[in-house]
Amino acid sequence: MLSCYYFMSVKIILFGKLADIAGGTVSVDNVADTDSLVASLNKRFPELATTKYVIAVDKQLVTENTGLNKKSMVALLPPFSGG
Repeated sequence: MLSCYYFMSVKIILFGKLADIAGGTVSVDNVADTDSLVASLNKRFPELATTKYVIAVDKQLVTENTGLNKKSMVALLPPFSGG
């Protein structure tokens, strides 16, 4: 049986304190969704696991697990404050 597994790299843009922790942009390989992306990032950058942030996929904030593809634009944003 042939495997449908292929290499996919997703580029993530980080802002604010998140950029200080991991750098301005990082790539994560072979993640199918935002849950696996977060797990991979937390393993690679343990300080992210204790830092609050929101995830945007293709310029839309996501609050639940979201599928990714090689064209997905992903950003990690620190919490918003406003007034």
